[in-house]
Amino acid sequence: MIRWLTAALAATLALAPATAQVRVQDAAEALAQDAAAWSAVSGIAPDEALRQLRAQADLGPVTDALAIEFAGRLAGIAVEHRPFGIVVLLTGDAPVPPRVVAAGGTGVPVTFRTGAAATRDALLGALEMRGGDLRAALAHPPGMGVDARTGTLAVLVAPADAAAERPAAMAVRLSAIAGVPVSVRVLGQDDVDMADGAGVVEGGGRVTGVNPVDGRRYACTTGFTVTDGVRTGVVTAAHCPDVLSYATDGAEPLPLDFVGQWGWGFQDVQVHASPRALSPTFFADTLKAVLRDVAAARPRAQTLAGDVVCHRGERTGYSCAEVVLTDFAPAGDLCGGACLPRWVAVRGPSCRAGDSGGPVFLGSTAYGIVKGGSYRADGRCGFYYYMSTDYLPDGWSLMRGGG
Repeated sequence: MIRWLTAALAATLALAPATAQVRVQDAAEALAQDAAAWSAVSGIAPDEALRQLRAQADLGPVTDALAIEFAGRLAGIAVEHRPFGIVVLLTGDAPVPPRVVAAGGTGVPVTFRTGAAATRDALLGALEMRGGDLRAALAHPPGMGVDARTGTLAVLVAPADAAAERPAAMAVRLSAIAGVPVSVRVLGQDDVDMADGAGVVEGGGRVTGVNPVDGRRYACTTGFTVTDGVRTGVVTAAHCPDVLSYATDGAEPLPLDFVGQWGWGFQDVQVHASPRALSPTFFADTLKAVLRDVAAARPRAQTLAGDVVCHRGERTGYSCAEVVLTDFAPAGDLCGGACLPRWVAVRGPSCRAGDSGGPVFLGSTAYGIVKGGSYRADGRCGFYYYMSTDYLPDGWSLMRGGG
């Protein structure tokens, strides 16, 4: 039976380097580090992994143009890695010849697959209009999202629900409710927020605070540094304690001023102002020995299933993995009620309590901050999900450096 837990993940803050041992990577070195990490988990050769990530960094305008060109038929756009290329899924049977587009200094094949039963707009509309009915149709409220690879509404159900009704039969029943094709996937365990009960500011660092409700100390990770034009601050997850201190090795914790939190529907973020001016940097490695400037931000609309992103959490360190769903509504009531389908889900296995608020990035590009994860029966991370930097609170924006 799925237990819908509440545990907070880590957020990341950023100041100038605190010690002489900490250095700032340039953009090329940052992307090369991420390519090596992606190569290690995917089995793709390091030089090919780097070629793919260079192309990914430039694919936003390309996929925007494809979405406009095929707006009436578009069911989804996704990235494949073996071989590398873009796959565009379309409704109808009219074929479209393959093509090659330029991105990151290389040619990227674009393949068109036809026969999808519903457009992405129809799937999103069903999720927004019928999501409550789908939640009510199951004993345990499921996670849901638009699957760009299959052109279906993916419903992620609890093992107990799958044991009570065959997934194939459940998919037929839920499709009748949604009015669009549904694919059913069985979750291993729970969707949870990720704060860890425990006890110079940089993004990707450790913050701790006491929850006045239960009196326990929680740890989170800092995300990226932000500014309102006057003050500088750092973001983390809204489900972390309001009163936080930034922890540094061998020094007194630095208290941070709570500005506000936004935690409904599609946001899970809070801002803490720093008593000292912050720089646009974040830790991207497990040991916190190197920093990266934030040079750019990737909007959710340009993020694809199959894209590679990396994250750093105080509990799990640094890792890279594939995006699974870009229009995802987490299960349960983790957003002050039901979540809207504006979260991005990323394949595990690296996520744990304590990672909440931590930065999600590729190279020097900011993607978002971690909210929560879904865990398998053996406790391993099935996937985590993050809030896009699109949804930073009004009046606050990412601080950016040269990259």
